[in-house]
Amino acid sequence: MRVNRDSRARQGALRRRAMVGPLAVGLVLGGTASAPAFADHKEAAAPAAAPACSAAYQIEQKLSTGTTWRMCWRFESRSGVILDDISYQPPGESQPIKVLNSAKLAQIDVPYDDGSIEYNDVTDYSFGNGLLNLTPAECPGGTIKTVKVPEPFYSDSPNIKGLCATTRSRGHAYHMLSDANKTYQAQGKDLLLYTVNKVGWYEYITEWRFQDDGTMTMNAGATGSLSPDDYDAGDGRGWPIGKGARAYATSHSHNIFWRLDFGLDGSSKANVEQYDSVVSPPVGGQQAPTNKTTMTKVTKELAGDAKDMRWWRVVSTAGKNKDGHARSYEIVQGPTAKYPGHNFTKHDVYFTEYNACEQYASGNPLNCGAGHGKSVDTWVNGQSLTHPIVWVNVGFHHIARDEDQQPMPVHWQGFSIAPRDVTAMNPLTPAALAGENGHWH
Repeated sequence: MRVNRDSRARQGALRRRAMVGPLAVGLVLGGTASAPAFADHKEAAAPAAAPACSAAYQIEQKLSTGTTWRMCWRFESRSGVILDDISYQPPGESQPIKVLNSAKLAQIDVPYDDGSIEYNDVTDYSFGNGLLNLTPAECPGGTIKTVKVPEPFYSDSPNIKGLCATTRSRGHAYHMLSDANKTYQAQGKDLLLYTVNKVGWYEYITEWRFQDDGTMTMNAGATGSLSPDDYDAGDGRGWPIGKGARAYATSHSHNIFWRLDFGLDGSSKANVEQYDSVVSPPVGGQQAPTNKTTMTKVTKELAGDAKDMRWWRVVSTAGKNKDGHARSYEIVQGPTAKYPGHNFTKHDVYFTEYNACEQYASGNPLNCGAGHGKSVDTWVNGQSLTHPIVWVNVGFHHIARDEDQQPMPVHWQGFSIAPRDVTAMNPLTPAALAGENGHWH
């Protein structure tokens, strides 16, 4: 369902040749800029406490609801666009609140059901160099920024109009009918950044959505084409595509990883907590079952498995909200089809201690020294967590259908991080309700 084997091998050879060129490129507002001071060759350096990019590499967007998002961006031939120094300033906060040192796509692992082949699309096929030009119609109401890609795969020019920055409405942010029979409602607004990268027959939309309530959503959408030469169904379970039952598209998985380096309140030191709830039957005349939630401090590296009523949060050690509560971000996982074929895909989330060399969830190409593992599961080895790196794995098992041609509708994978106690109240609270904090009756 991807590019046919021979064609993929040819493209792989082309990409390996392309990778000998320079890796670092920049993104600009309305033009082409030279590479920023921190580029791919310095990717492993410790994150700066303050934005380290020039004005040309900054994004600042104040949404109509009053929230401002700020960040830096850069380009790297493997991951594509990487976001750095991300901060959030909702109404009522006098200063930006730092959230992330960096966020990036850390791998797209694609094993075929028949065991014939497997691809690491980010590291082996130089995902970033497959950046595609966008048309104005693809970025309604926004700006398409130019990325300089020294070795582009699908353009004769290194200047790719490849990053859309726009705003989107998302529907209700809240709705409340008060005791005085007054309706309070607001429509939410998001800052949306996205690119489209082509790898073989597939085209991936990498989307970063920043909501006015402080939530961040990371999505990857696969679209493009089913490979016209990959209808052998060597897995024995492929789906018939086209007339009759002659062509069976081979099934495969997309295991997509993101890497998040938190910098809450400007500090890379953070705590990680796991919460689990257990429901028990009613006893002693209770009308309903009981639900007890317990917190476990995650003090050492962890390979975590999602389950019902389990969640994690990353907690600031440097700042509190106006109620005196430590700021944190909760990991909100989306639907996933966890792939059990590899140790690195068997878990939904990993917390590892920061290591400048550990940048990609599998097939890590950086030289970390003799005996150092190449995948995220091998990095969970008992170290204490002081500067935690969060790796989120979201899987999708793609069994093709007739509707997947032609072109293939986008199928999405992703997750969110949601603010928990970052502000003392809903950051979009209307002025008339600003006094209703806590047990206000």
